[in-house]
Amino acid sequence: MTTTVPAPGRPRERVVTARTAVFVVFALAGVVFASWAARIADTKIALGLSAGELGVTLLAASAGSVTGLPLAGRVVDRVGAARAVLGGMALALTGLLATAVVVDAQGSRYLVMVGLYLVGLGIGVWDVAMNLEGAAVERELGRSVMPHFHAAFSGGTVLSALAGAAASALGIPLTAHFLASAVLTLVLAAWALPRFLPRALVERDDDGQVSAPQAAPSAWLEPRTLLIGVVVLAAAFTEGTANDWLAVAFVEGHELPAWAGVLGFATFLTAMTAGRLVGTALLDRHGRVPVLRVSFALAVLGALGVVFGPAWLAFVGAAVWGVGAALGFPVGMSASADEPERATARMSVVATIGYVAFLAGPPLLGFLGDHAGVLHALLVVGALALLALAVVPAVRHPQDSAPSA
Repeated sequence: MTTTVPAPGRPRERVVTARTAVFVVFALAGVVFASWAARIADTKIALGLSAGELGVTLLAASAGSVTGLPLAGRVVDRVGAARAVLGGMALALTGLLATAVVVDAQGSRYLVMVGLYLVGLGIGVWDVAMNLEGAAVERELGRSVMPHFHAAFSGGTVLSALAGAAASALGIPLTAHFLASAVLTLVLAAWALPRFLPRALVERDDDGQVSAPQAAPSAWLEPRTLLIGVVVLAAAFTEGTANDWLAVAFVEGHELPAWAGVLGFATFLTAMTAGRLVGTALLDRHGRVPVLRVSFALAVLGALGVVFGPAWLAFVGAAVWGVGAALGFPVGMSASADEPERATARMSVVATIGYVAFLAGPPLLGFLGDHAGVLHALLVVGALALLALAVVPAVRHPQDSAPSA
C-alpha cells in the first residue's frame, strides 16, 4: 500500500491540534445523527406509521443530503471547511428540533419531513466539509487516519444511541432529548472549529509547493471516481440500513421492547466503532482491497444472523454486521482524495453517489417491509454487498503497481 508523504510547512503541534478538532467534529456528527436514529421507533409509534409510511418519511432526510452534497465542495472552497461545517450544523440542529416538536405534538408527518429535510441538508454539507478537512489533516500527517475520524463518528453514535435508549425507556420527550444534544454539539463545536487547519483545501504539488486548483474535466466523467462511488454507495447502504431499520427490526421482527431495539442498534454501532479503530492497522498491513472484501462478507453474515437467528443471535449478528460495515465508507472517502489537487471535486462526487443509498434505502426497505416484514427486508443488504465485491479494486491507490489481492 502506498505511503503518504507528509506535506511540509505546518508546525506539527498545529496539525495534531487540528486532528483532535476534526475528531471532535466527526463525533458530534454522530451524536446528532444518532439522536434522531435512536428515536425512529418511538416516532413510528407516536405518529402511527406503517413501515412504508416510515420509509417515505425517512426519505426526506436523504433527499436533503442529496441536495446539499453536490454543492458542498463549492461551499467549502468559498467559505472554508470550518464555516461550512458550522452552516451545516445550524441547519441540522434546526431541523432536528423542529422534528421533535412536531412528533411530541403528534402532528403531521409531512411537517416531520420538512424538519428531516433540513437535517439531511445540513448533515450533507457537514459531512463533505469534515471529510475534506480530515483528508487535509491526513496529508499533513503523512499517514492514514481517516478510519479513526469515522470511528469518532461511530463513537458519537454509540453514546448518543445509549442516551436515546435511556430516553426512550424513561419516556423523555424528543424535544428535551434533542435540545440536550444540540447544546452539547454547539458547546464542543465552539472549541473545535477555530482549530481547523487554515486554508485546509490548498493543493500541493510533488515538491510540497502550494498551488491553486487547476481547471479539469468533471469528476463525474472519471471511471475510477464513479467506481469508488459505487463502493461507497454499497457501504452506505450496508451501514444506513442498520441505522434506519435495525431497531425497528428488533422490535417488530423479534418482538422486543423499543428500548431493547435501541440496544441492538447500539450493539451494531459499538462493533462498527471498534472495527474503525483497529482498521487502520489492518489496512496498512493488508491493503485496501482484501480488507474491504472481508468486510463486506462479514456484513452479509451479520445481516443473516439478525434475520434468521433467535434474539440472542440477532445481537451477535448486529455486532458482526457492525464490524463488516466499519471500513467501506472511510476507505472510499480516502480513495477519492488520493490525488490532492482533485480531492474536492472527487469527494463531492463520491459522497453524492454514496448518499443515493440513503435516498433509495428507506423507501425500498419500507416497501419490502410492508410485503415481507421489516426483518426479512434486511436481506437486501447482501445484494449490494455482492455489487461492492465486484468493484472494490477501484479503491486501490493509483500509485500501487502491485495487485492488492
